[in-house]
Amino acid sequence: MNGDSLNGRDDFARQSAAQGDDDAIRAILHELCDVTDMGFAAVARVTESRWIAVQVLDKIEFGLNPGDELEIKTTICDEIRACGQEVVIDDVAGHQQWRTHHTPMLYGFRSYASFPLTLPDGSFYGTLCAIDPRSRAGLSGPEVVARLTDCARRVEAILATKARVDEHP
Repeated sequence: MNGDSLNGRDDFARQSAAQGDDDAIRAILHELCDVTDMGFAAVARVTESRWIAVQVLDKIEFGLNPGDELEIKTTICDEIRACGQEVVIDDVAGHQQWRTHHTPMLYGFRSYASFPLTLPDGSFYGTLCAIDPRSRAGLSGPEVVARLTDCARRVEAILATKARVDEHP
């Protein structure tokens, strides 16, 4: 799961990490951690078969770097890709739907927030997500959700700009 470089990764993983190599995206991840008081935030490229870290802020030593990959079926982001709706969990332990879900048990988090990222053509790109091993009361409150939605829209705008540049170098 941990990698110091993009050597040995396939083209899709390298391209995904290159899309996230952006100071504005890193600043948004810092903002996400500040707003939520969570220790890990990432932009992930999510397809039907893959979850790749595009950019990461890791204060809890979760162990992911840009270009690293998780097995898609071990992620909640896969469910977000399927439904197109954000998932925000203050405390997994206190939530009927999530307390026995395989993902929090596997990765050891209690709080979680993830928002879909959609490109201008309507295609699903991935997610803006955050996790922490501690619970976060109020995470699902309307003010926090609004701030996180704004963060996701700004990441979408950055990715859209990068896509236009890639199409017309």
